[in-house]
Amino acid sequence: MNLSSTGVPFRYLGGRVCLDFIDTVSGRLPNPRSGRRDYIDRIEIERLADFGDLLSWARGAGLLSKAELAELESEAGKAPASATRVLNRARGLREAMYRVFKAAIEGWSPEVADLDVLNRELATVRSRERLVRSGEGFAWSWSGSEEAGLDRVLYPILRSAAELLTGEELDRVAQCGGEDCHWLFLDTSRNRSRRWCDMAECGNRAKVRRFRERQ
Repeated sequence: MNLSSTGVPFRYLGGRVCLDFIDTVSGRLPNPRSGRRDYIDRIEIERLADFGDLLSWARGAGLLSKAELAELESEAGKAPASATRVLNRARGLREAMYRVFKAAIEGWSPEVADLDVLNRELATVRSRERLVRSGEGFAWSWSGSEEAGLDRVLYPILRSAAELLTGEELDRVAQCGGEDCHWLFLDTSRNRSRRWCDMAECGNRAKVRRFRERQ
């Protein structure tokens, strides 16, 4: 099992890389004083406690090989301040993406500030891409500063978010109905009836709660 440094497991139930990344926290609790349910008062469980957790999550998501993981760990060890800045960017990006997708789910207009975060990050990573020769073909690589090397873990997340937000599956993004969950996932069921990120956990807890209420 792939664990964060706090001992909490990473789970990959969203169906898309960007949604799995958004789901690296548990218990986004709405502020009861707010009229909008996307206003987050606090986060109960943070799985990205340090830069190593970001790398561990990315490896579990299939975004990094063992060799790439080792390289980034080495780079982060040589530049801990840069690693911390990238981690903070990753968390800010995650919460902006959550609010944008939440707005799409609820039919709200997304906040301009959140779209600015996504566009700024997209512009940054795309400016650092370059084509290089790879075997008999070509591949994307990175150019730029030392920190640009550390933040390349964010690129597939951003690409996934951009593709989902502009594609035909956006209306299939849903939010788990668990009281203390609120994870996002792509509902690929034929009649769009999926209610839980995981029926074995959130779904069963809801069944138990309803049973106890009836009793």
